[in-house]
Amino acid sequence: MSDAMNNCEWNGVFAATLCPFHEDYRIDEAGLREYVRWVASFEGMRGLVCNGHTGEIMSLRPEERALVTQITAEETQGRIKVISGVSCEGSLEAIDHALAAKEAGADAILLMPPHHWLRFGRSPETAVGFIEDVAEGADIRIIIHQYPAWTKAGYTLDEMLEMVEIPNVVSIKMGTRDMTRLRYDYEKLKEKAPGVSIISCHDEYLLASILEGADGALVGFAGYAPDLIIELVEAGVAADLQRARMAQDRVERLSRIIYQFGEPSSNAHQRMKYALYVQGGISSPLARPPLRLLKPESMEQIRNDLAQAGVDIKVAAETV
Repeated sequence: MSDAMNNCEWNGVFAATLCPFHEDYRIDEAGLREYVRWVASFEGMRGLVCNGHTGEIMSLRPEERALVTQITAEETQGRIKVISGVSCEGSLEAIDHALAAKEAGADAILLMPPHHWLRFGRSPETAVGFIEDVAEGADIRIIIHQYPAWTKAGYTLDEMLEMVEIPNVVSIKMGTRDMTRLRYDYEKLKEKAPGVSIISCHDEYLLASILEGADGALVGFAGYAPDLIIELVEAGVAADLQRARMAQDRVERLSRIIYQFGEPSSNAHQRMKYALYVQGGISSPLARPPLRLLKPESMEQIRNDLAQAGVDIKVAAETV
């Protein structure tokens, strides 16, 4: 691992993890434990982020989110960081969820903005106050989840500059998807708080965002292809462009199959789960409602595309 990746405990690669389910939609605890051990086993993995969008947080009940966090903490045994996603509509509920994650063994939370902001927006005082409320009420380290700039829930640079002064804030998961501002925002944030890491979640142009300004990455694709993302990010942070481009070429062949030339959206995480399942990497391809099963032709296309990309298919089509 490069010196640049090593100089901060919140730099580097953090994998947003999937969550397997039984046919009755109960969490497959044994399957989750096996999957967590696999993702955590790769050298260079700095932490696992459970209960993110990749882990279908919106479909999990509060007690299930705590269970997933507990299992992740038990299986990693303090070797790497455990971060639990918190997605709530108000400060008091978010504090409750953060405290539950802390009790379950999380080292930090990934704090998403309240989703009613997507519709109604919010004032700067409300945006910064939400982070302050959870920091004070739960006293746990916080990774701020920055949403795309085109949403009403995305934070401005001025708001982020206030947020990084909150002692509990250790990192920003930068998802603005605005390449024209990425470098400028990175430089201003590092001037203000050099110890707060800025980690990219731009799956669809990960290398470009790393080269523009990032200390690492927190992406769902690292829960699917950990070795490739670690290689890409380490090379990118070290400014080893030739090595980074080689890794990016391998990542792109797979990301086009799963993300289909766009940012993660709609059924992308379901497609990722199915792809990993047929490769033998997770116990079930099932996603929780309201998501529906992928159409047979979609599953066949994923299998064929993976095979053409040189991926070893381990699960027969008729068993899915």
